[in-house]
Amino acid sequence: MADRAERQAPATIHAGGEWLEAGSGATREILDPADARPFAVVAEGDEKDAERAVAAARQAFDHGPWPGTPVGERAALLRRVAGLLVRDREELGLLESRDAGKTAEEGRIDIDCVADAFRYFADLVAGEAPGRVVDAGSPDIHSVVVHEPVGVCALITPWNYPLLQASWKIVPALAAGNTFVIKPSEITPMTTIALIDLLTEAGLPAGVANLVTGPGHTVGARLAEHPDVDLVSFTGGLVSGTKVARAAAPTVKKVALELGGKNPNVVFADACATEEGFDTAVDQALNAAFIHSGQVCSAGARLIIEESVRERFVAELARRAARIRLGRGTAEGAECGPLVSEQQRAKVEAYVRSALEEGAVLRSGGRRPEPSAERPATGYFYEPTVLDRCHREMKVVREEVFGPVLTVETFRTEDEAVALANDTEYGLAGAVWTADAGRARRVAGRLRHGTVWINDFHPYLPQAEWGGFGKSGVGRELGPAGLAEYRETKHVYQNLAPKPVRWFAG
Repeated sequence: MADRAERQAPATIHAGGEWLEAGSGATREILDPADARPFAVVAEGDEKDAERAVAAARQAFDHGPWPGTPVGERAALLRRVAGLLVRDREELGLLESRDAGKTAEEGRIDIDCVADAFRYFADLVAGEAPGRVVDAGSPDIHSVVVHEPVGVCALITPWNYPLLQASWKIVPALAAGNTFVIKPSEITPMTTIALIDLLTEAGLPAGVANLVTGPGHTVGARLAEHPDVDLVSFTGGLVSGTKVARAAAPTVKKVALELGGKNPNVVFADACATEEGFDTAVDQALNAAFIHSGQVCSAGARLIIEESVRERFVAELARRAARIRLGRGTAEGAECGPLVSEQQRAKVEAYVRSALEEGAVLRSGGRRPEPSAERPATGYFYEPTVLDRCHREMKVVREEVFGPVLTVETFRTEDEAVALANDTEYGLAGAVWTADAGRARRVAGRLRHGTVWINDFHPYLPQAEWGGFGKSGVGRELGPAGLAEYRETKHVYQNLAPKPVRWFAG
């Protein structure tokens, strides 16, 4: 990773194989959310920088070798990148921790998942059949359905899982033979910059991978509307997602949106009938809500618990939530890091205030922790918070908080549990906990969410599609459908014995 050390810090825009400063000369400091101190400087790109990157990607797609590179060679390059990620796992994991605030162990796990994605799509594309023959009913006709790359892809990624979310878009785009321009979140760009270096080291041709660091309202907006962009893939909030869709509409480009979630974690009493079952359900409820300080689109932020076990369950949940060790991601024993920014913490605090005003009962957290050596006073820390006695009319239950806040609702019947779980504008993910296999299948089948876990929360598989219903977005990532997003389907119809066709007399 020597290139990064040798490059001047503000030269973080990558276009046509070159690292460049912003055309305007503007820069941005990247802050460590654990202490609010700057630890890096990046270029602050704008619309003109986006234009330059799109032009490089267009040139590379229309005239470069990558779209026509045999799938075996594309797959081999992806596997080389996976090997480089393994080599640099420790450095990248720590960089992800410092950039996004998560613990170093979470950062390392993210890098492992990124490497898995590279391997999975390499295997998937290398093992595909070259086309699907369609029987036209005549020996003189050869008809085949083939897949081709979409073209230039604009990839816009969020701040909570910078490299993982980038990989879910970059890898299938490359596997399918596309070129791309990626815009990482302006506050967490560092590991995406590092990945571009690894792609170059692995031998990716110049112009295939392009990157613009800068804000969404300038760089992202221009990428979404640009006529030379064939596909835009966005992961982020609902408001920004609707702007992306609106900007892409005049050019009728392909759009994939992975937006927010307000995800139910439904726990039936029979899941807690044994001590082991009870402890497992509580442990997973904590993981669902508080991994990465709740800054996860699929976070189980809504605990929907059967009334008969509510008090015991919530009491234990609150007790254990209060014992979660907050600290800098690299601190020994830290289990949860800070929120990503002061703006995000203020948003979380406002939601908790509104919940208490609307009648919620605070069972744990609800404040900034006392400062310590591992938790500097300047850091953006907030205690894991459990809000009991919540209901659907509360703002904190309806809207995505994206922070360490768990709301508790109760039910008495299976139908009531399903109704509560589905009573949301979103439909990203959800879970059901029960010892009854029949109930598990029934409830999972009735939940209107893109991913449903049974007696678990948060695992994902590279080979399984990831998407959502409702306002959680459109399109799919991961799995064969994730690769299909970055392809066009073409029907090639060949007449081996053409004859005159006289449609008109005379």
